[in-house]
Amino acid sequence: MKRRKFLAGAGVATAGVVAAPHVAKAATIEWKMTTAFPPGQPFYSIGPGSLTDLTDRIREMSSGRLDIKVFHGGELVPAFEGFDAVRQGIVECNGWVSYFGAGKVPAAQFFGAVPFGMSTQGQNAWFYIGDGIKLWHEVYEPLGLVAFPVGCTGVQMTGWFNKEINSVEDMKGLRLRIPGLAAKAYARIGVDVKLLPGGEIFPALERGVIDAAEWVGPAQDKILGLNKAAKFYYTTGWHEPTTVTELAINKGAWDALEDDLKAIVQNACAACNIVSHSWAEANNAAALKEFEAGGTILKTLPADVVAELKKEMGPVYEELAAEDEVFKKVMDNYFAFKEEHDIWAAASETVWHSQLRDA
Repeated sequence: MKRRKFLAGAGVATAGVVAAPHVAKAATIEWKMTTAFPPGQPFYSIGPGSLTDLTDRIREMSSGRLDIKVFHGGELVPAFEGFDAVRQGIVECNGWVSYFGAGKVPAAQFFGAVPFGMSTQGQNAWFYIGDGIKLWHEVYEPLGLVAFPVGCTGVQMTGWFNKEINSVEDMKGLRLRIPGLAAKAYARIGVDVKLLPGGEIFPALERGVIDAAEWVGPAQDKILGLNKAAKFYYTTGWHEPTTVTELAINKGAWDALEDDLKAIVQNACAACNIVSHSWAEANNAAALKEFEAGGTILKTLPADVVAELKKEMGPVYEELAAEDEVFKKVMDNYFAFKEEHDIWAAASETVWHSQLRDA
C-alpha cells in the first residue's frame, strides 16, 4: 500500500507503462547553396564527394536540423556570381574553386590551385595541420565569409588542343580556356587566355571560339564530351598539381549555427574533400583508356614549354605580391610550407614514382 501511494504521489503510472518524456524537436535551419558547376556532373554536382553529397551528409548527420538546397550553375544565379550572392546574404553558401574569383581576392588562389605547387598530400597537410585554413578565414574575414576545402581533383591535365604543340612558338595566339594564376603565365608567353564556366567549354571548343581548353581530368572531361571537340589531350599538371573546391559560407549564417552544427559542416567538408579525390583516382584510368581507344592522341607538353611557363611564373608571383600584402603573406606561408614538405616528398612520393617508372 505504501509503495502504491509513493508511485501515485510521484505521478508514475502503475499500469506498468512509463510515459516517455516530451522532447521538443529542434527547428530546421534552411540554407541555399549556389555552385559554379553544371547540374548532373559527377564529382562536382552529383555522386560521391560532390556538393550534393556534402548537403546529404550534413542533413543526415544533423538529423535534418540543417537542410541545404543546392542550385547549380545558372539555376539561381549565373555560374560565377554565387560568391557575391553569399557576400550579399542572398544565399548562405557557394561551391566553386577560389581562382574563379581571382579578380576579387587574388590571395584566395592559393586555396584553389597553385602552379608548380604542392601535391594533394602537401596541400591537405597545409590546410589541416599548417596555416592553410586559418589563413583562408583571415583572407575572407573582411568579406564576411568563412570557407573550407570540400573537394579535390588531384593532378589535372594540361587540356584539350585542336593542334599539336611542339614548341613555345606554337602557343602564341592560341585561344585557351584557363583560369587562375596559370592564365597569367600563359598570357606572358603569348597565349590568348579565356575564362569560361564548365558548361560553356564544349560548345566554345567545338565551334572554334577557342582553340584549346583545360577542365579537370579524364573522368570529368569525359562527362563534358571534350574528347569529341578536340583531338590532342596534353598532360603535365604543372598548372594545377591539385585543385580544391571551396565551400564559402556567409559569416553571419555561420556564426548563427550551434557549435555541433559547425562541427558537422566542417567534418562533412573534410570527408567530401577525401571522397571526391578518391572518385577521381578511381575513374580517371578508365576514361583515359576510352579516349585513346576512340582516337584521342595523348601527349605530354614539351619540356621547353613547361620550362618557359615555370620561368614566367616567378614574375607573376612577384608582381602580385608587390601589389597585395595579403597575397604576399599567404604566398610566403604556402611556399615555406612547401619547401619543408618537399623534403619528405622527395624521399617518398618522388622516388617511389621514379622507381616505379624505371622498374
